Amino acid sequence: MTADKRTGLDNPAFEAGNEVFDKTNGQIPDEPNGKPETERPQWGNGLEFLMSCVAMSVGLGNIWRFPFTAYENGGGAFLIPYIIILTVIGRPLYYMEMTLGQFSNRGNVRFFKSLSPYLKGVGYGQVVGSVCVATYYCCLMAITLFYLVHSFTGDLPWGTCQDEWTEELNAINKRCVDATAKGDDNTNDTRETISSSELFFTKEVLKEITDLSDGIGMPEWRLTLCLLVSWVITFLVSVRGVQSSGKASYFLALFPYVIMITLLIRAATLEGAAEGMYYFIKTDWAKLAEPDVWYAAVTQCFFSLNVGFGSIIMFSSYNAFDHNINRDALIVTTLDTFTSLLSGVTIFGILGNLAHNLGVTPDKVINSGGTGLAFISYPDAIAKMEAVPWLFAILFFFMLFVLGVGSLVALHGTANTVVQDIFPKLAGWKVSACTATAGFLIGLMYVTPGGQFMLNLVDYFGGTFIIFIFTVLEVTGVAWVYGLENFCLDLEFMLKRKVSPYWRITWGLITPFLLIIIFVYFCAKLERLKYAGHDYPDGILGFGWAVLGVSVGQFLLWIVWYVFRNRSYGFPEMINKTFTHENWGPTGQARLESWKKFKEDALQENRKKEKSFFWHYFDILIGR
Repeated sequence: MTADKRTGLDNPAFEAGNEVFDKTNGQIPDEPNGKPETERPQWGNGLEFLMSCVAMSVGLGNIWRFPFTAYENGGGAFLIPYIIILTVIGRPLYYMEMTLGQFSNRGNVRFFKSLSPYLKGVGYGQVVGSVCVATYYCCLMAITLFYLVHSFTGDLPWGTCQDEWTEELNAINKRCVDATAKGDDNTNDTRETISSSELFFTKEVLKEITDLSDGIGMPEWRLTLCLLVSWVITFLVSVRGVQSSGKASYFLALFPYVIMITLLIRAATLEGAAEGMYYFIKTDWAKLAEPDVWYAAVTQCFFSLNVGFGSIIMFSSYNAFDHNINRDALIVTTLDTFTSLLSGVTIFGILGNLAHNLGVTPDKVINSGGTGLAFISYPDAIAKMEAVPWLFAILFFFMLFVLGVGSLVALHGTANTVVQDIFPKLAGWKVSACTATAGFLIGLMYVTPGGQFMLNLVDYFGGTFIIFIFTVLEVTGVAWVYGLENFCLDLEFMLKRKVSPYWRITWGLITPFLLIIIFVYFCAKLERLKYAGHDYPDGILGFGWAVLGVSVGQFLLWIVWYVFRNRSYGFPEMINKTFTHENWGPTGQARLESWKKFKEDALQENRKKEKSFFWHYFDILIGR
């Protein structure tokens, strides 16, 4: 068999399967009983899928996480490990998940179960991670909405100190400084100063406590309303699945760039902006030798691209079988990096203006990333602007909210798809309403006085630990257990072209090995979790470990369950049945039969070469 036939270009089985597929206008062919195997909806067009992926991947992580992460990890030098990690881990993972969803035409739990029974727990583990992130993500959107509402005023409320803070500050020998002030006029007072923007965030918005011995407290009613509004908006976008979210994706993906470019233009005209931008790209080459910098690049890549959450598999499962997914993966991953750089230059330009107004260097006003950057440093900078600060506040927080909706819709859709795959007769709007309601109820713990403790806890165990574990299991399960050769043949059948050596080498060697090494490094660095220097009570910390334990435990229990279920086959067949791939394949009977014939011919041709394992795997890696 020639190379072209192995790619399916001249394979009669391939052509026959696609002929049936084409005659059904891209829909899955009927089964022998006259009923389609699935009535899974599809995107209105390929652009809706692309815009949805952009809205999902370009989110809060690009705006408030990347700039500070880059700054504290070597500035411009951080771009080197970040782009390397993006090239050998981020982009290959993104493309792998896209192709798996499109080929299988299934949501992540059904996909993993069909690939191999033992992987079913990976799908559920990713859902747990997605739910953890979705619930606290909406809390951040609620805080953003709170700031957005309070921006519609000439005098920004975080710009000046409030009298009720004085007594508490005196007790800890500190004093408040107005965020609108361009310097400290009270030079005779040697007490430590705190900006009014920081006090507004901790005292007025969060009503934060630092002692959890009496619990995390009751939900703050204003943030609860903002949380409710955020979930209602998310529900309205997700109510009809991809048919509604696809239409909204154009706005969710493109509008933030309008605001971002507007803010960049304005930032570039501010005094001191150039020095702030320089601090963002200022290069500390010595940082490249530190393992923490490379680990930071990996976590940023995961958080930014949304890999390992099941959202990419879910979105791509609604694609037509022959959609050009390679192009979309390259566009999204490239645009994601560009957005991170754009936001970094913009944010640091505005913080540079803040430093100029205070008469200090930019590093003195850049205290933290994440919520600290979004809700303390940036509002502080806005309050000091001389021209229409309220307008910049509105633009910034509205942009953050829209970015949040785009990402949350994807996480929400992942949960909806899992439920609908299990209960296909349930109306989509009912599933969406139930999952949104559950998300709102879980999210109430984040809008309590101890909510930031819980957010940090859930992010660590649910959004980082769980996702990392199941991503390693996903990649090794596909590339090593199912096999790189099998996976690449699947893609050749679907996309009608051979898989390039770049994808093969990263999937087969570089990506899984690096993920395992980084995970071992992560575990070796484990320390008792803290929030802002404060220890967690044992009970709350135990809750985090319980979430992790349940997630990993259910994966192991599924393996035990399938081995027990297959016990009648005897040993070792009951093990083989648990790790079998016999239920794997594309949907649609005609396409399934065509795929089986195509793979059988290709694998038989490869076996005729009679090479050692090493040289056979080498041929697979280079696509020979």
